[in-house]
Amino acid sequence: MKILTIDDQELILLSVEKRLKELGYTVMTANSGQKGIDLFDSFRPDLVLVDINMPDMSGLEVVKHIRSNDEIKIPILVMSGNTEENIIMDGFTLGIDDYMKKPVSLDEMAARIKRLIGAPDVAKNIDSETDTQMLQKNCVGVVIPCYNEEERLSSTEFKDFAHKNLGYHLCFVNDGSTDKTLEVLEELRKGNESNISVFNCEKNGGKAEAVRQGMLHLHKDSQFDYIGFLDADLSTDFRDFDDLVQTLEKSDFKIVSGSRMSRMGADITKESARKIISMTINLIIRSILRMPFNDTQCGAKIMTRDIVPMLFEKAFITKWIFDVEIFMRMRKHYGKDKVIQLICEQPLKRWIHADGSKLSMKDSVKIVGQLAKIAISYR
Repeated sequence: MKILTIDDQELILLSVEKRLKELGYTVMTANSGQKGIDLFDSFRPDLVLVDINMPDMSGLEVVKHIRSNDEIKIPILVMSGNTEENIIMDGFTLGIDDYMKKPVSLDEMAARIKRLIGAPDVAKNIDSETDTQMLQKNCVGVVIPCYNEEERLSSTEFKDFAHKNLGYHLCFVNDGSTDKTLEVLEELRKGNESNISVFNCEKNGGKAEAVRQGMLHLHKDSQFDYIGFLDADLSTDFRDFDDLVQTLEKSDFKIVSGSRMSRMGADITKESARKIISMTINLIIRSILRMPFNDTQCGAKIMTRDIVPMLFEKAFITKWIFDVEIFMRMRKHYGKDKVIQLICEQPLKRWIHADGSKLSMKDSVKIVGQLAKIAISYR
């Protein structure tokens, strides 16, 4: 049995292709509507699985092409993050057989395909541990800066997340580490090449430059709807980061930034001395920004891909507090009143200070001087 899968996002195509081949289907993939039509005419599949929102040609145009030939009766299954009722109805009017809304599990996708065309003659068993693998509504690129993280990198957590959340791509940026961080990252990537990549900076440039290089690297890949960054120590829980992504998906915000502000029901843990320094620095930052943001320095942020060049093409002034510069660049570009509407500061449910921070107490004192430099530069 042959299946043609059409989607402009490689993360989705690779995950779907892998699962369907594991089940015993013969699979061809196309990353655009036109390529899908060309393949359809030569491949003659038993089922077409197509996305709706593609840049060159809508999935509905692909459906229209297939259904224009009355002699072709093959099933068409739409799998899309587009949940607009009029689009769904247009699909059924054109002759689709089923419509799946993302996020959706690979199990559900396989079950719907089997209902339409049955299982291959030689069906294969799939390991039950893959049952929770999900295809997200949007593809998300996440930069994770790493400097001498050999002892702190939680490979299991990263692998599990990448394995279960197929719309995510984790890009680890090795910032000129002098220990075995690069070896650990390469080992972590094995078996997860489609969802995990390693960007190696030979010289240490500081967290700001590592994040900047990673963001620009991911922006070159057009499949990512959103791009963000997360600390390697996972002080911000993956569940909370996914909450930030969902907020961005459901809003008109350009940036959703985590906030470690203590509140009822949240598990926010900091060292007492660090907490006092953090409060002092935040007070200075708020006076510089003159905008109502409480925790610019949280290492978990997600943003729409269109603003990445504006924020990251130019090198940052400081190595550590580049987050403040991101907010300042947003204000300079959009204006103070508008930017308040474009940035959401979302409280985290969990945040734990991890041992081994690269930022010393001495560095914390230097930050005051760096903030003064930012205030003058972005005046």
